[in-house]
Amino acid sequence: MTETTVDQLDTEETPQSYTSESAPSRTSAIEPAAATGRRKQAIARVRIAPGSGNWTINGRPLEAYFPNKVHQQLVSSPLVDLELSESYDIVARIDGGGVSGQAGALRLGIARALNAADTENNRPALKKAGYLTRDARVTERKKAGLKKARKAPQYSKR
Repeated sequence: MTETTVDQLDTEETPQSYTSESAPSRTSAIEPAAATGRRKQAIARVRIAPGSGNWTINGRPLEAYFPNKVHQQLVSSPLVDLELSESYDIVARIDGGGVSGQAGALRLGIARALNAADTENNRPALKKAGYLTRDARVTERKKAGLKKARKAPQYSKR
């Protein structure tokens, strides 16, 4: 049997340069952060802190504030995509708008907070998924002479 020394093991197993396949995987830094998200008339102020995945929205848990499973999935999608759902505690204050607008505002706020916590690792995945883009669609205002924003009174020829 041949004996190998510690120096021979270190040089054989440790590569001197990395390729995309052999590069060590980078994990996201778990740091506290805060951000604001907006959607329609809703505004969400979000704070994330390292923790065990507890949600507090206007003093209530996620399931109580958003009983609809679709809204729960929408809100937690940035955390799920980054595989950080059990890494952060989330505290949010939401004002204005309806349930759907509030869920969209909270999702944008969480995505922006995750981006602020670790831009180098989180931003590419969040940007690719479209979570950092503000949805600028808002309700169109009512115009004078019309019944609603675009609905005109019925035309009568005689």
